[in-house]
Amino acid sequence: MNTSQNHTTIQKTSLMQIIPVMLCFFTMGFVDLVGTASNYVQKDLQLTDSQANLFPSLVFFWFLIFSVPTGMVMNKIGRKKTVLISIAITALSLFIPVFGNGYFIMLTAFSLLGIGNAIMQTSLNPLVTNLISGDKLASTLTFGQFVKAIASFLAPILAAWGATTLTPTFGLGWRILFVIYALTSIMAVSALGATPIEEENTERASGTMECLKLLGRPFILLCFLGIMCHVGIDVGTNTIAPKIIMERIGLPLEEAGFATSVYFIFRTAGCFLGAFILRSVSPKIFLGISSVTMLAAMLMLLTCDSLGAIYTGIALIGFGNSNVFPIIFAQALTSSPKEKNEVSGLMIMGLFGGTVFPLAMGYAADAAGQAGAIGIMTAGVIYLIYYTLKTKTSK
Repeated sequence: MNTSQNHTTIQKTSLMQIIPVMLCFFTMGFVDLVGTASNYVQKDLQLTDSQANLFPSLVFFWFLIFSVPTGMVMNKIGRKKTVLISIAITALSLFIPVFGNGYFIMLTAFSLLGIGNAIMQTSLNPLVTNLISGDKLASTLTFGQFVKAIASFLAPILAAWGATTLTPTFGLGWRILFVIYALTSIMAVSALGATPIEEENTERASGTMECLKLLGRPFILLCFLGIMCHVGIDVGTNTIAPKIIMERIGLPLEEAGFATSVYFIFRTAGCFLGAFILRSVSPKIFLGISSVTMLAAMLMLLTCDSLGAIYTGIALIGFGNSNVFPIIFAQALTSSPKEKNEVSGLMIMGLFGGTVFPLAMGYAADAAGQAGAIGIMTAGVIYLIYYTLKTKTSK
């Protein structure tokens, strides 16, 4: 009787800890509103493409700057406190647009949003290891990515609702999106702050160079480059999906923009299904299947001219790329259990690939059309296949 009661208590405690953490993953997805918001700001302020593109560039730039230092901060104050700080910064960034949508106001808001998200992604993923370990870690991180993807998917819907609804939005229009997500951030801070999570003590204090030296380990370097490729493919697909349709089919942007929604729909579905598939299929096998799926999709985008085939290729990329991050991240953490905070910082720094890939794709597209941009992403997919083959012997 006592054993049964104890087991029930453990299950309830575990669930009450997981729910606030998953709410934090939802908050992590707020960073993806930058694509939708930058389009609205460009329209409102009549900005050029180069001016508007500075917004998403700023977001990914801060991952390069803050990821490794965040790993060191976690060693001093703990993962939970670091996550709380990151969500507080995120909430602040989301309240700023309430005071206007001027260019420099939005630059400030997106900068803080990027800083908060860089800190959050570095600290929240290793915080999960204090609750989940072993074979369940990859599937749990995948489910977290599914929750994150819901926030990404809702952002354009909420912005469109704010821009077109007759319901009073206090004069904010599409910017009501920021208010909704800011209030959700406050809920996340409150929920996580009230949740007890036991963390292991970290007595050592790592320096920046000590963290960067971890890239000298072959497997950590493989994981870092894998994260760069994953994010490059993700941001790259969001960027060029409508352009492929405009170039091949001749549809206007208003209609071709649905291609981005197709990508988000299948990425969200992939995260959801992946959380269950990874409970019965090894991460290595699943990553291999995902990478081959994306390679087939890239070949479709390179060769097909019909709308249905292009949509199919975009959908396959969304589904295949949806679980790459949690699989590689989990493998990196488990390969260096004594340096989880530092490894987490390095892996999140790899999100800087979201800046590197689009730049390379832009030059390639100028030279060879969208096929050149697809070629850059294909190189990233080929690397992920190489990474999958190397995980067999890497430690």
